[in-house]
Amino acid sequence: MKNTVLVIEDNPLNLELVRDILEVNDYGVLCATTAEEGLRLAREHLPDLVVMDLSLPGMDGLAATKALRADSATSHLIIIALTAHAMRGDRDVAIAAGCDGYLTKPIETSTFAPRIAWFISARKAFQR
Repeated sequence: MKNTVLVIEDNPLNLELVRDILEVNDYGVLCATTAEEGLRLAREHLPDLVVMDLSLPGMDGLAATKALRADSATSHLIIIALTAHAMRGDRDVAIAAGCDGYLTKPIETSTFAPRIAWFISARKAFQR
């Protein structure tokens, strides 16, 4: 069975790039362009992993991550921050909000899918 990744990203080019990389690597992909839409899809589909842009319009990715963690139906999801914010302390803020990992833009296309696979396999190994 395919692993499913929910990508919450408001930039159309970044969304397309992430979706294409994941689909080429045999992931099922759900896409949302707002935090609110992403929260709905997360609750409906319970994906294996969420790629969360932190700079979203309206509710930002940090608030969306906290909302996913506060909901018993989605609190277990793997959430990976994907952001252009790469200043000192930004990673710590994302982890404190509930992200399991932190990836920066621009996306390193050759390592993106293997890193996603690592997060999913690490969580599955931990759950056994």
